[in-house]
Order: sequence, then C-alpha cells, then structure tokens
Amino acid sequence: MSSLYRPRDNRWIAGVCSGLARRFGISPNMMRLIFVLSCLLPGPQFVIYIVLWVLMPDESRARTYN
Repeated sequence: MSSLYRPRDNRWIAGVCSGLARRFGISPNMMRLIFVLSCLLPGPQFVIYIVLWVLMPDESRARTYN
C-alpha cells in the first residue's frame, strides 16, 4: 500500500477520494461511488471529507517528505 496523500492527477474536487482509492488499491471512481452512497446514510460524511482535505498532504508536499 502507498502512503496517504492527495494526488495531482485524477482529482475531481480536492483529490480525497482519489488518494483514498490509491491507498486501498481500488478505482477512484469506485471510491467516489462509495462516498456518494454513504451520503445517503445519516452521518458526518461531508465533515470527514473536509477534514481529510485539510489533513491529507498534496502529492508534491508528500513526495518531499518521503
């Protein structure tokens, strides 16, 4: 598994779903579908997305630290 970061390519909004998909080895579109379907359930999905957006480093910054 790779480290957790937001890639510069294949991002739609912030790259959170794409980064999570790379981390867990699944398709970015599958991760986006999982996120959209999870939004149909009650819970803090949007808050978690925003927190991950803030906490996950961008790919360019993540590569300089590794």
